[in-house]
Amino acid sequence: MPVPLLDLKPQYAALRAEIDLRLREVIDSQVFILGPVVARFEAETKAHSRAAWATGMSSGTDAQLAILMALGIGPGDAVITSTFTFFATAGCVARVGARTIFGDIDPATFNLAPDWVEHYLRTVARRDAEGVLRTPAGDRLRAIIPVHLFGLCAEMDRFLALGREFGLEILEDASQAIGAEYRHADGSVGSAGAMGRFGWFSYFPSKNLGAFGDAGSAVGTRPEDEAVIRAMRMHGMTQQYYHEVVGGNFRLDAMQAAVLSAKLPHLDGWSDARRANAARYREAFQAAGLTERIQVPQEPFAGRGLRQHHIYHQYVIRTPQRDDLLQFLRAAEIGCAIYYPLPLHQQQCFAAWGGRAGDCPQAEAAAAEVLALPIYPELTEGQIDEVVARVAEFFRSR
Repeated sequence: MPVPLLDLKPQYAALRAEIDLRLREVIDSQVFILGPVVARFEAETKAHSRAAWATGMSSGTDAQLAILMALGIGPGDAVITSTFTFFATAGCVARVGARTIFGDIDPATFNLAPDWVEHYLRTVARRDAEGVLRTPAGDRLRAIIPVHLFGLCAEMDRFLALGREFGLEILEDASQAIGAEYRHADGSVGSAGAMGRFGWFSYFPSKNLGAFGDAGSAVGTRPEDEAVIRAMRMHGMTQQYYHEVVGGNFRLDAMQAAVLSAKLPHLDGWSDARRANAARYREAFQAAGLTERIQVPQEPFAGRGLRQHHIYHQYVIRTPQRDDLLQFLRAAEIGCAIYYPLPLHQQQCFAAWGGRAGDCPQAEAAAAEVLALPIYPELTEGQIDEVVARVAEFFRSR
């Protein structure tokens, strides 16, 4: 039985009437850029993410770019982030002329390792005569970007503490984690994207909350930051044709906002379904005696009283036999994919920054072993059992 990695058709079928009605309303209004539909979705996003504000953007990438521009991060600056993430996290840093310091990951969660960052800040970075924290190359360290990869929050208490101690902004790449929760040491609950100063979401169609094209949001925890991000998405305008800063064309269009507004009330339920699918995978892999052959995703926050402790944007297993398993599953028409096959510090476009094999051993090992399996909410028990059966068949033949 073929099982796709992702099938968006069942989700649309369930919401077709509502989505079509909202799209028709936008068409009838002829208000396609910003306007009341976008404003409504921004208010809904603000409430759902527990942020102080939310601004609709043309993509998650553009949201990050606008945030970096607003902070004035540019040539001579450096930002620390994970080497094991989607390209845009470092690509936006490069686009503003700054440099990325690529950090290694926690092998269990795949998220940026706080120990690695702390070691870098305490033993590698140095303060100059004016007290400015700099890299060995002389770049001024400005920010840390934890990435909430695959729908699991990074260890935010550690990063927030390091940000306070070293005077660095904490910017959250929550592109894959809208709705994911985190329990702080003081007992309070944080939401992905709304714990550091700024965060951003992607609504690429394959995301847990997906648009009908590219779309994103910037969110933040300081009310005073909202105006500058809104200006950034409108070429730096604070009033029409008056530009205080250079921004970009980063606006969310009303058609995408209409789709997202129809979907957002269902997001938590979809994340519940993804988590239930993950639990069935775990139980089935255990029953098949495969948990010594593969590493299944970890749930480090499961016992902290959080509903959305993991939202499973991807269900990623690990095995040293990944490449052979990948080919076997594809031959059996089981959808699977590699996120990500080459860490960013080894990408050709960043070669000038001097990254080498061996710099981030945990990320490099993960890149050779990770494999994503189907996890979308509408996946049936029979489809999950089929995936597990094919994985079991592969290992029986070895």
